[in-house]
Amino acid sequence: MKILAVETSTESCSVAVWADGAEHLREAIAGQRHSELLMGMLDDALKECGLRVADVDGLAFGSGPGSFTGIRIACGVVQGLAFGAHKPVIAIPSLLALAEAAGARCVIAALDARMGETYLAAYEREGVAWKSVIEPCLADFRSLPPIDGKGWVGIGSGFDAHAYVREVYGAQVSGVLPGRLPSAREVARLAAKAMAAGAATSPELAAPLYIRNKVALTSAERAAYRGRGVVHT
Repeated sequence: MKILAVETSTESCSVAVWADGAEHLREAIAGQRHSELLMGMLDDALKECGLRVADVDGLAFGSGPGSFTGIRIACGVVQGLAFGAHKPVIAIPSLLALAEAAGARCVIAALDARMGETYLAAYEREGVAWKSVIEPCLADFRSLPPIDGKGWVGIGSGFDAHAYVREVYGAQVSGVLPGRLPSAREVARLAAKAMAAGAATSPELAAPLYIRNKVALTSAERAAYRGRGVVHT
């Protein structure tokens, strides 16, 4: 099986080709330059393994949550390529890709969502699959969902940017992997499993995972976050 995957939900821009278990990755911190860099990275990754888009079995993208622009770019590029090559699409939640990278059985994945908020999900591995314990959500220091048990591993920029994430889950988390962002490598791995299980869809049904509809804080909210020393860019 061969999968071409894209992940642009954060400041990181990455492309991976999963070819019968071999992985070919291109990755860069893009800032706001995803659209400028992505197609060149796609070409490079495919050339490295001697493939064309027409040769892959499916295309995958990190569906979010994350940057509105970033996840739209990933979805749009993958949809366009899939339409042209008549290939199916697999949407992989970006927080699930982050959990896959942790190498642990029980993972709390958190990404900095700005404005004092965190994109967060929790997953538990069952065999080769993942079970959602907390579905992807948007939360702040007042609304982080509780979680049971101990021995969870934390991963992602949400733990770095917001001290309240560590405070709330301190008793449950045995360790944190800092500075990690979702990567197309894990998107490709998860998509290969999903493809084998028959979970791919047609390109027109692929969609980003949006869980935020607010883009600015009120004055009262900014004051509340400043009082807690919370990052709120």
